[in-house]
Amino acid sequence: MEPAPVESVHVPLPGRAYDILIARDLIADAATHLTPVLKRKRVAIVTDETVSALHLATLTGALDTASVSHVALTLPAGEATKSWPYLSQTVEWLLEHKIERNDSVIALGGGVIGDLVGFACAILRRGVACIQIPTSLLAQVDSSVGGKTAINSPHGKNLIGAFHQPARVLADLSVLDTLTRRDFLAGYGEVAKYGLLGDADFFDWLEANAPAMAAGDTDARAHAVRRSCEMKAEIVTRDETEQGDRALLNLGHTFCHALEAATGYSDRLLHGEGVAIGCVLAFDLSARLGLCPQEAPSRVAAHLAQMGMRATLADIPGDLPDADALVALMAQDKKVVDGQMRYILARDIGDAFVADDVPAETVKAALTDALAAR
Repeated sequence: MEPAPVESVHVPLPGRAYDILIARDLIADAATHLTPVLKRKRVAIVTDETVSALHLATLTGALDTASVSHVALTLPAGEATKSWPYLSQTVEWLLEHKIERNDSVIALGGGVIGDLVGFACAILRRGVACIQIPTSLLAQVDSSVGGKTAINSPHGKNLIGAFHQPARVLADLSVLDTLTRRDFLAGYGEVAKYGLLGDADFFDWLEANAPAMAAGDTDARAHAVRRSCEMKAEIVTRDETEQGDRALLNLGHTFCHALEAATGYSDRLLHGEGVAIGCVLAFDLSARLGLCPQEAPSRVAAHLAQMGMRATLADIPGDLPDADALVALMAQDKKVVDGQMRYILARDIGDAFVADDVPAETVKAALTDALAAR
């Protein structure tokens, strides 16, 4: 059987353009896909313990076939790794191995590894090439694309970082087979977000095809990853450093980041789960403000429930702080401008916009009602 063709999404940033390659078995053929962007045949790989056990040997074996020398660092898995101590460890390890500007660093992992390693590459020797090989659905459709890199602070998520575009992204669909159902569905929260923020037809397609995609349909997975990457590439090309349109990609994230902080960045709430819950809250807030049809929030919540996802605050185990405390956590969001909260709201499914004049009492009421339903 002939291998499936490799699909490509181009991100045409002047001087920093790159391609996102989408297909099965890209890691097994990594040398073919990476050699064109290597300035010399020397790479450093940073991964985590979970991904290392599953995919590191496949990657290093592929690099060996092309005589690409490599060293690898394995970090603990989990959101806690996106922190100063592990950033410092990573940078010092790269320096210890004399990684130079003409070398490349491969981030092999999900969003945590991609964000951490991208940031390390941004600051190492004032910038070295980073290749993203995202191993989760969330990372393939979102965090590996667009050049946002960061670590977390006790004050909030992703508050310390830099924009640093990758040299190439390999979205290997075969690695999605190794994800737990919970991790796959968490990534699906970001996929659904793209339809909700700017492509109603894509959301219609997801309502019809996402169950098959979750069940393992390769063609459906390829379409969902490609369309998500296309949408992100279009927005990033218009607004690389989030001065305007790129903020739309944060639909659901202001609520999400507050909930992640409230749950201690633990496995009580995965990032994509928080995005899904945040999208429902954003549509509820939009409806309360008379901006979108009353049935839109119900349709969003119904689809997420159909997928078996966490979609409400009631789906988060354990205690949560009250509405006032959640609003205080939201005030640490990166999108605060001149002390003013910015929200991503919606006129309807597929029609999101940025708003900075949202009454605080309406936000608090939405959260209070959501908490009361727990």
